[in-house]
Amino acid sequence: MTPRTLSCQVTAVEDLTPDVFRVRLEGRAEAMAHEPGQYLELKLDDETWVPFSIASAHVGDGTLELHIQHWPERENSARLRELIVVAHHLTVRLPGGDCVLDTNSRRPLLLIAAGTGFAQLKAIVEASLHEAPERPIELWWAARERRDLYLESLPRQWAEQHENVRFHVVTEAVPEPPVSGERIQGHLGRIDRALASGLEDIGGYDVYLSGSPGMVYACVDVLASLGLEPNRVFSDVFAYAPRQPLVPTAGVLGRGSAR
Repeated sequence: MTPRTLSCQVTAVEDLTPDVFRVRLEGRAEAMAHEPGQYLELKLDDETWVPFSIASAHVGDGTLELHIQHWPERENSARLRELIVVAHHLTVRLPGGDCVLDTNSRRPLLLIAAGTGFAQLKAIVEASLHEAPERPIELWWAARERRDLYLESLPRQWAEQHENVRFHVVTEAVPEPPVSGERIQGHLGRIDRALASGLEDIGGYDVYLSGSPGMVYACVDVLASLGLEPNRVFSDVFAYAPRQPLVPTAGVLGRGSAR
């Protein structure tokens, strides 16, 4: 899709935690069209556009959802929060990004997010459950503390209502209360280490990752040792922070482990 610039109405702003808020936007249905996994850019001023993953699959009603991390100490973050709260309309440019759900594939999905990276994967889960309700989904969501999983109830609901969905909670601090539930599992520690101990062969999966470059590549390195197929792994990080090779070979992994 060719990116479009348009004005959207702000229909709701909701605090999900003290640090994360959800914004709902509405515009012309055809202009708001996007693929699951894409992002938009929000105009802060004439020279500043800020990208955010679109947290909802396109359903043709002209609405979309954003999850925004608020950093009070960062000037742009404070300006953005003020703009969204007081503005009736925002200027956005969309869609952007090539990390989109392959709706022609029926391979199991392995989705890995850190923090508000969940927004991008939320759209992918929603689209997959609509397009291919039986397609297996393994969703891993990592945060420092459990309270940072700002919409934990939603993936819990997916896992409880769909036998093909499994939800993995990954926290660096011991979660309170302990993680439990049908097709829900808790892991303690860094996300890359949790994947190393919690997964086996993932050669048949389509893999989507959403987070910082450091987090994404740490996970890719672990998944490479578990059979990751280089042409079936997707992340926006690959476009704005590329590395070569994207997926290390077995020889590189071996040398890394020797050190």
